[in-house]
Amino acid sequence: MATENLLESVVREAGAANRARLVKEAHRSIRKGSKSFSAASRLFDRETRERVWLLYAWCRACDDIADEQDHGHAIGPVRLGTRLSPEDRLATIRTLTELAMAGESTGTPAFDALGQLMREVPLTPQMVEDVLAGFALDAADWRPRSEADMLRYCYHVAGAVGVMMAAVMGVSPEDDDTLDRACDLGIAFQIANIVRDVWEDDANGRCYLPVEWLVEADIPPGEVTKPHYRHALVPMVARACALARDYEASARVGATRLAFRQRWAVLSAANIYGGIAREVERLGAHAWDHRVGTTRSEKLGHVWSALEEARTGGEPTGEAPRPALSRRELRALAQA
Repeated sequence: MATENLLESVVREAGAANRARLVKEAHRSIRKGSKSFSAASRLFDRETRERVWLLYAWCRACDDIADEQDHGHAIGPVRLGTRLSPEDRLATIRTLTELAMAGESTGTPAFDALGQLMREVPLTPQMVEDVLAGFALDAADWRPRSEADMLRYCYHVAGAVGVMMAAVMGVSPEDDDTLDRACDLGIAFQIANIVRDVWEDDANGRCYLPVEWLVEADIPPGEVTKPHYRHALVPMVARACALARDYEASARVGATRLAFRQRWAVLSAANIYGGIAREVERLGAHAWDHRVGTTRSEKLGHVWSALEEARTGGEPTGEAPRPALSRRELRALAQA
């Protein structure tokens, strides 16, 4: 019996040491990859904060493999013949993720972080697959034709991460309505990214505004950033911003069901990203003269406002409306 107890103690200590190493690496990753997310994570209690870092590390690593970057930054010139195809990069992401989900060591801390996280919180394989589907869309050079297509893309690349974040914060996998609203916040964030980054995406040969919207505005494919189309782009962006507001409002209802510090963090993020979309809409045709962002003082203002909202419980609870296309509906569209 004494030998068994000693063995169990050694295993526990080894597991704790390995977790501490993964958390340290994940913290380094979030500090390098996103100062805003790193600062926002301080609003969580320690346990949630560390789990958020673990989730971020996996998401960041997947992004970097998909885009051949290092924490969102170019890694320098790639020699001819050494660049992997998008399909090969996706296969690498899937292989490492599947190993981590199976509890195997991947030799890569960011993917081992996912395995550790899945041992601690009720993340499901479907949650992970919904995120991987976003990388598959990018690998296929997929473009949204309709508004529903754009929302489906937003779901996979951001809404599905919001669902995993909700699970990290203790939301049950059976609580569909709260998970839907967590997804809605991610969708609102991604719409804000799309309207802010129209010029940057165009420079990279991408456009995430629906083709049908461009046709309605008489903007030819590939010419969305031409100066003489800028004013035609403004009502289209306003339309997207209105969608973002609907998704943000739904997410704020879900935030009322979280613990205080978690609610504060979520509402802070909603204020900051919502502010980006609102500023893009306010600037109109001048929204892309420079990249819209938030200053440190503005971020602090948003966090302070969120604190007041969190203290009063946030938005009223009850039968609050949800957007017509949220997690379950968008997943059904993807499967169809």
